[in-house]
Amino acid sequence: MKIKGIDHAAVAAEDVEKLADWYCEILGYEKFFKHPKPVWLLKAPDGTLLEIMPKDDTPKPMRTTWTAGWSHIALRVEDLDEFINYLDTKGIQWGNEIINAIGGGRVRNFYDPEGNMLQILQR
Repeated sequence: MKIKGIDHAAVAAEDVEKLADWYCEILGYEKFFKHPKPVWLLKAPDGTLLEIMPKDDTPKPMRTTWTAGWSHIALRVEDLDEFINYLDTKGIQWGNEIINAIGGGRVRNFYDPEGNMLQILQR
């Protein structure tokens, strides 16, 4: 028996509505399903899902790409330079310069409005 793949990643948010809107407006997700908790399931253009759920009172630890545990979500783009230029117009906080991606390609880290690490990646 084998898994089919990853169904969704999830991020616990201070403000579920605001963060869900940001992922839709800036990164091109669409709102797919809302649970009254409130929880949003967002759908990327390729059909993969992202869950935005409310955080609890546990303090958020500081982390780097190499901190133990789940680290970041890497979003694949067609043209890294073009997407960087686009994100620059949106006031994105960058985490580094462009670096070579493990396994090939180029990657750059950035942060969503709540400080969660993301990557854009061109392979």
